[in-house]
Amino acid sequence: MAILDILHFPDPRLRRRAVPVAQVDDIVRRMLDDMLETMYEAKGVGLAATQVNIHQRMLVADVSDERDQPLYLVNPEIVARDGLQESEEGCLSVPGFYESVRRAEQIRVRALGRDGELLEFDADGFLAVCIQHEIDHLDGKLFVDYLSELKRQRIQKKLRKQQRAAEPAGISG
Repeated sequence: MAILDILHFPDPRLRRRAVPVAQVDDIVRRMLDDMLETMYEAKGVGLAATQVNIHQRMLVADVSDERDQPLYLVNPEIVARDGLQESEEGCLSVPGFYESVRRAEQIRVRALGRDGELLEFDADGFLAVCIQHEIDHLDGKLFVDYLSELKRQRIQKKLRKQQRAAEPAGISG
């Protein structure tokens, strides 16, 4: 397995809409495994393929305390929503920022699993938030899109400043 590079906002590749996976095969399973390893390494609870510059509709998540309940979703879709909840969200593509976002409290999800089997299940609470957040990534949307323009610009400015500070200094003669 491999640790993949996570794209950071405002990278335009995060805005690409992912295409459906035609077939769950060994290549897709390897990508899912790499995504899960990357998510665990980054201390995240969810990761969409778009975030690692793979523009196919798949995501991984694990909201368990023990980090031992991985969820693999290929071509996920939300087929029903109910209620509203507001909770603080963060994102591996927007590191260090947390903001309150409103999402459905309960969802019904349909997807293919890691082995291509059809899954349909209900999710609520933190898992529902996580899945909605990751499916947004597959649609080219980030949690900062739910914020005011001013907040979004401030976050973008701070991230650009952090990225510049992290770049190696040039050699001057």
